[in-house]
Amino acid sequence: MKIAVLSRNSALYSTRRLVEAIQKRGHQAVVIDHLKCDLMIEANGPSIFYQGIELTGIDAIVPRIGASVTFYGTAVVRQFEMMGVFSTTYSQSIVRSRDKLRSLQILSGAGLPMPKTAFTNYSKEEKNIVDKVGGSPLIIKLLEGTQGLGVVLAETRKAAVSVIEAFHGLKARIIVQEFIKEAKASDIRIFVVDGKVVGAMKRSGKEGEFRSNLHRGGKAEVIKLSRAERSVAVKAASSMGLSVAGVDLLQSARGPLILEVNSSPGLEGIEKATGVDIADKIVDYIERNQPKKKGTISKLKA
Repeated sequence: MKIAVLSRNSALYSTRRLVEAIQKRGHQAVVIDHLKCDLMIEANGPSIFYQGIELTGIDAIVPRIGASVTFYGTAVVRQFEMMGVFSTTYSQSIVRSRDKLRSLQILSGAGLPMPKTAFTNYSKEEKNIVDKVGGSPLIIKLLEGTQGLGVVLAETRKAAVSVIEAFHGLKARIIVQEFIKEAKASDIRIFVVDGKVVGAMKRSGKEGEFRSNLHRGGKAEVIKLSRAERSVAVKAASSMGLSVAGVDLLQSARGPLILEVNSSPGLEGIEKATGVDIADKIVDYIERNQPKKKGTISKLKA
């Protein structure tokens, strides 16, 4: 098969590992910068041109779409879907996962556990919002934030009200979320491929840091999951329509709580922490799901 990795940088760890895994299994690997693709939409059928040359013969794609280019990146993935090319991640699922509010609503609708979360249209009821999520301390997140950026821990009620007022004054969209003290600045990243857990790690923030993101200096270690944690992760990925996903959980006194479901999870942290060849698992998933017939499109609801 000819498998394309949609990535803006072929030197990135995740991109390199996917190319290695594709080639190791005897397939042809190509890296395509999705921002350099031109999409042709006409009655004779959709097509994609890359640096002036029409892309043909591609059997499957592995989207690695950054949050800052979600709109155009998902348009490219959608075009491949319209051309009948198998994708490890549906364009619609990427769009869902990038919208924090929408994804939480989907997870809630599926009956999955998560921290109490509030969202308003710049409401003046800041004090009531704080009370509804359990009071201070609490977490305030920008809807557009990634990798721990735009996340604030308000340790007192006064500080929480002030920060919410400040964000609302700037017309910034935020969610206000319950703080899970017993998680102790740690979370769990669970990697799910085709409905199965293939790896998991516990991430802990550096001293004095409440965010556990590895990009913020956190550390990772392998962890043995409980049955409940495995079940919640698989159900979360499924509810989002994701066959390849990174599910972030918090360990709480009332069981695992979902923080986020990532549609383009990095491979470096999870592979180094667990020693599992995650890239190979993804290619194996592609092999078990041969490309669909030309003209097939995603049936996921908006």
